[in-house]
Amino acid sequence: MIEYVKGRMAEKNPAYAVIECAGVGYFLNISLNTYSHLDNCPEGDAKLFVHQVIREDAHLLFGFFSKEERNIFRKLISVSGIGAGTARTILSSMGPAQVAAAVESGDASPFKNVKGIGLKTAQRIILELKGKIDAEALASVSGSAQGTSASGIRTEALDALEILGFVRRSCEKAVDDILADNPSITVENLIKQALKNL
Repeated sequence: MIEYVKGRMAEKNPAYAVIECAGVGYFLNISLNTYSHLDNCPEGDAKLFVHQVIREDAHLLFGFFSKEERNIFRKLISVSGIGAGTARTILSSMGPAQVAAAVESGDASPFKNVKGIGLKTAQRIILELKGKIDAEALASVSGSAQGTSASGIRTEALDALEILGFVRRSCEKAVDDILADNPSITVENLIKQALKNL
């Protein structure tokens, strides 16, 4: 099992990062929360905690900026009906602290706003995770972002949504509408709002 990968950030976008370590580039699927923290990494150096998924058809690595986010991810995939992709989408839409708060308060509505999560699945997440998440430990886990040009933000958001499994053409209108209302929005918030509207 891989605990973490530390090395030079070779590539990053809102859906994945490539970290070069000892001449090997590791492709890590990431959430928007992790992406927003990568801007704070020292120049060229990054450390992501890893969760490895081994399936018959693929070996996947998921990277997380903090152990707390990885723990929330692992708790989410322990819920029946929630796979790694859905757990990453939840963490991209809500963030670890919001997931913990929603579970502890028993509020299903934030989960229902995530693409692919209905009322029954949201209730199952709450039922199976209630009391298993330390909300106080996650209170300090929050996202931050730096500015990018509007066209760069649009492209990054569309690329991330496409990687998450959405059809690019159907995402363009949602992204453009959000940018028209709020041209100074960060890429992380743009993707979160687009996920709620798709």
